[in-house]
Amino acid sequence: MHPPSGAAAAARALDPALIVAVIPARFHSTRLPGKALADIGGRPMIEHVYRRAASAPSVGAVVVATDDQRIADAVARFGGVARLTSPLHRSGSDRLAEVAAGLDCALVVNVQGDEPLIDPRMIEEAIAPCVEDPALAISTLRRRLAGAREFADPNVVKVVVDRQGYALYFSRAPIPFTRDRAAGERPDAVAYRHVGLYVYRRETLLDFARLEPTPLERAESLEQLRALEHGIRIKTVETFGDSIGVDTVEDLERVRRAVQAAARDGRP
Repeated sequence: MHPPSGAAAAARALDPALIVAVIPARFHSTRLPGKALADIGGRPMIEHVYRRAASAPSVGAVVVATDDQRIADAVARFGGVARLTSPLHRSGSDRLAEVAAGLDCALVVNVQGDEPLIDPRMIEEAIAPCVEDPALAISTLRRRLAGAREFADPNVVKVVVDRQGYALYFSRAPIPFTRDRAAGERPDAVAYRHVGLYVYRRETLLDFARLEPTPLERAESLEQLRALEHGIRIKTVETFGDSIGVDTVEDLERVRRAVQAAARDGRP
């Protein structure tokens, strides 16, 4: 799951002080309110995310972007940095952009606040393309689908890519549709699951946040389609890492069990 040595070297080539990870964290999430403060192994979830983001070698600073004083206070208690943002933002990227406007950095890494098991090596994988290519505006991750069930699940965002790994389209639908499928051929074999970890050029992020939502974005409820509809290319990197996004009580219990098991085994 380690990034290739060339990618790791490229990520180190940019001064870490120029790379900031920002973690958007709302208190009033739809399905699991207050999840950022949910206890996991004696620490709030946001602390787990923060510490893992800070462990990525290329990340020079980590900031939590939140609209809630309770989250800001929790971050301060474990020694982290938080910025209070407007409660009126439509999306996490808008909250991200408000914080980025006050940063002096080259790259902004959007780390989801509900992924307490995110592997720092995945953050490195996502950063590397933007370091290797100064013209690249946005990068993200993709991984192989686990099978037909994930392929059909509308809660699993799929992405199809071109020969260079640039995203052609993201969808909740099972894409691509295989019209003349040969016996035994799996339609999910050429699709990937999108991993919602983004790296933006700071200027791209600020420009992106000024754009109005687009028709495809509204139809799929996927804001990355706004970038594609405006002609902003998104580079995707295949990862073999995985994480657990916490959206439900069941997800939270899975993470708690994983953290307990890691503690028993002496793993971070």
